[in-house]
Amino acid sequence: MKIYEELVARGLIAQVTDEDEIREMINNGKATFYIGFDCTADSLTAGHFMALTLMKRLQMAGNKPIALIGGGTTMIGDPSGRSDMRKMLTKEAINHNAECFKKQMERFIEFGEGKAQMVNNADWLLDLNYVELLREVGACFSVNNMLRAECYKQRMEKGLSFLEFNYMIMQSYDFYHLFKEYGCNMQFGGNDQWSNMLGGTELIRRKLGKDAHAMTITLLTDSQGNKMGKTAGNAVWLDPEKTSPYDFYQYWRNVSDADVLKCIRMLTFLPLEQIDEMDTWEGSRLNTAKEILAYELTKLVHGEQEAEKAQNAARAVFSGVGSNENMPSFTLDDSDFTDGKIGILDMMQKAGLIASKGEGRRLVTQGGVSVNDNRISDPSFSLSADDFKEDVIVKKGKKVFYRFILNK
Repeated sequence: MKIYEELVARGLIAQVTDEDEIREMINNGKATFYIGFDCTADSLTAGHFMALTLMKRLQMAGNKPIALIGGGTTMIGDPSGRSDMRKMLTKEAINHNAECFKKQMERFIEFGEGKAQMVNNADWLLDLNYVELLREVGACFSVNNMLRAECYKQRMEKGLSFLEFNYMIMQSYDFYHLFKEYGCNMQFGGNDQWSNMLGGTELIRRKLGKDAHAMTITLLTDSQGNKMGKTAGNAVWLDPEKTSPYDFYQYWRNVSDADVLKCIRMLTFLPLEQIDEMDTWEGSRLNTAKEILAYELTKLVHGEQEAEKAQNAARAVFSGVGSNENMPSFTLDDSDFTDGKIGILDMMQKAGLIASKGEGRRLVTQGGVSVNDNRISDPSFSLSADDFKEDVIVKKGKKVFYRFILNK
């Protein structure tokens, strides 16, 4: 199976322009394509997985990726999928975030001469003359068409700033610039980016002629696509300092039964023949599929050794097989004890399991906290130093486990 057909079989493609030409270019390694990453945080998230693995797949098939760091567009903010305006970041914060992105991308994509390139749109967007841009690019855009775009329509009731209104023009200009300066003939992005991406394709054709071979592909986004990597309102980060390998593993281990095989198909590099065999799995075998998904993605981001540790720790927690050694842990010392005891709320707050004692009291009274598999109901519950002769395992909710150790 050739690479374009594989992307379709994995359920990755949502919409395309010029499908026959796109298929021919990708299958023959002739595509120079870009995907943009705005620098809104100092780490990529699990929500970037689809784009990162796509770039890796296409590079393996001989195509050339351009990772576009959005140092310029981040200063405006993409309104797509947003109910309010993004927080304005300083240039210094954006540059710092861009450096963090570069380090993480190198785990997926091979950069270097004749390989993948990494560019920053701050290098051309920040130097644009506003009046010249209006004359050269603004005349190519219909305000009526822009307002019909889904990314703008959903914001009209709550308010769309003029700053954000310019985002489509900036993103379109990116493709135009990359086409002229880097020979970039294709762009990929999420399905919610379709209007913005079409703007770039049309700008190239209007400025350079209808024969300019600029093409657009959007990736399928759904509950595990554009919402991927969100749990309890928080992002699942690729930076191990922000989301530990264990917590990263656990996120994927806990995807729903309905989504696990979809995620394996879209995000892992397992052969399609193997995944097709898994399509018939039901019941407890879906838990095996979740372990496979979690292991493969943790290995991809954090390496095989960390994936093994995370899997071993998870099995120790949920099935009693394996070691607690690699479970997320927190070390207490004598100064944490008062009169030889420490309260459960103090323990959880010190480890970051709760933001406040008020939150902890509610969790305990609602039956959401267990210590060594024993559910507790009294918020004043405490442990003595003698209780730590062996590990103390605190369970918050159904899926969060922490090992507490006393430093002796």
